[in-house]
Amino acid sequence: MRNKRYVLSCMIILLTVVFFFTVEAQNNNVTHRTNFSGEWETKEPISIGGNIFCSYLEGDRMNSKTMKIVEDADFLTIENSNSDPSATSTISREKLFIDGKESQIDHGQGNRKKFTLKLSPDGETMTIKSIVYFMNGTPYHPNVRQQAYTNVTEVWKMSNDGKSITVQSSAKSNIWDGERSWKTVFVKTN
Repeated sequence: MRNKRYVLSCMIILLTVVFFFTVEAQNNNVTHRTNFSGEWETKEPISIGGNIFCSYLEGDRMNSKTMKIVEDADFLTIENSNSDPSATSTISREKLFIDGKESQIDHGQGNRKKFTLKLSPDGETMTIKSIVYFMNGTPYHPNVRQQAYTNVTEVWKMSNDGKSITVQSSAKSNIWDGERSWKTVFVKTN
């Protein structure tokens, strides 16, 4: 009887230790995810730094100097004021899924944008990849329009103090040669 109690006590202690280390190991593997939520402002829009302004409609976030980011568990929403008088809304919104699921905005008349978001394994940076399709005039035939596109990759990195976001961007298009790269810094206003 005494041996059974001894064995049972040892088993309970052993299981408790195994359980404790399993829980601790799982907690250590959970990555800290940077929270990009807030209201942000920059001196010039992201698209201007790369001189790709023509790729975006007026209300697109790439043409905005201010934005509001609202982060949820599965997605984040980037909102900016839309100054386009013909727009149906004064706020432009992009919903980006954290799992990398593709989103799309269709502006009609051949103008559309597809985009995805991916977080880095350490949760410190996010990468937004987008392709913008738009109608562009052809050389020597201004009335003939052709489908143009611009591929853009943005790597967003929060500063250590959480007061600024640096967006390192690069773009390629079928309307210019080579790749363009630039950096835009947003400062937290709220």
